[in-house]
Amino acid sequence: MRLPLDTHILLRWLDDAPELSAEGRALIADAGNVVVVSAVSVWEIRIKEGLGKLRLPLTFAEVLEREPFEKLPVTVHHAHRLKGLPAHHRDPFDRMLIVQAQCENLTLVTADEILGRYDVSSLVV
Repeated sequence: MRLPLDTHILLRWLDDAPELSAEGRALIADAGNVVVVSAVSVWEIRIKEGLGKLRLPLTFAEVLEREPFEKLPVTVHHAHRLKGLPAHHRDPFDRMLIVQAQCENLTLVTADEILGRYDVSSLVV
């Protein structure tokens, strides 16, 4: 499976946080899966860092780069697909991750059960 990580799942993985479930850890660690990190998540992380809502190590970019994750850019096509997305969730970053998963036929890994209301393949861990 190709699995984009919701931002909080990515942060939990990188921090080895106990909040990441055993199922989530297993999915990310499984060499049979391709783990995907969207530019959307890095954008969200850096915005929160800039607002003082998140503290990151100075080596965050290097730590992320060492992970064997596929990178997913944001495209104009993704942005246009936002138009038809129902308003179940107001978080613009989550909405873009949903659209990317839809457009690219990915299975979004999240802990946010609200995302299951969308027509998107997802795994709540």
